[in-house]
Amino acid sequence: MQSDRKLRLDDLPRDLPVFAVSGAILLPKGSSPFMVFEPRYLAMVDDSLAMGRMFALVQPRDDKDRSGTVKGLYDTGCLARITAFGETGDGRYLITAAGICRFRLTGEVEGRAGYRRVRADYTPFAADLDGSDCGPVDRRGLLSIVRAYLGGLGMSADIAQLEKADDADLTVRLAMACPFAPVEKQALLEAASHAERCRLMTTLIQRELLNETGGSSIH
Repeated sequence: MQSDRKLRLDDLPRDLPVFAVSGAILLPKGSSPFMVFEPRYLAMVDDSLAMGRMFALVQPRDDKDRSGTVKGLYDTGCLARITAFGETGDGRYLITAAGICRFRLTGEVEGRAGYRRVRADYTPFAADLDGSDCGPVDRRGLLSIVRAYLGGLGMSADIAQLEKADDADLTVRLAMACPFAPVEKQALLEAASHAERCRLMTTLIQRELLNETGGSSIH
């Protein structure tokens, strides 16, 4: 497989096995571990390892939400590539997956071994591959509010390491790691740029902090 920098849209698979996980997103240039234990997803990983190590990470919609192109799934997901694989002693898989390019779901194709498969259109997200999203983000404001947010949740974060990250890496890592609701995670996945994603995260965190303080102002 070519490196992500050299990939073109035509190189990406059109039909993808789906790993549907609520509250989890992958973004291009991001990476995340996943524990796999359902039989259908164990089969999906086996098949993915045999076919380019690729799969689609897509959030499932709420059971009451009947909208969308493919039943039960959000319309936007991310192509993922398995970069590390291990087996536990109790039959589970521990994988690490890297985000490559987002896509729109255009339909569903025949599934295999209990897991679903979808057809992907990467065209709306061509910038994920060419690195053209390089606009500035308000990193100072984002880091400041993230520090307060995670501290309030009792979560630790290596702010010094985050400060060393470039704008793209900073927004990707925080969007994937912060414990937002699934619908908020989806909005972050679909954000048109790193700058828009930064603004959205800042708004979401400000709202959460206001809720925690009963609506008093945050300084």
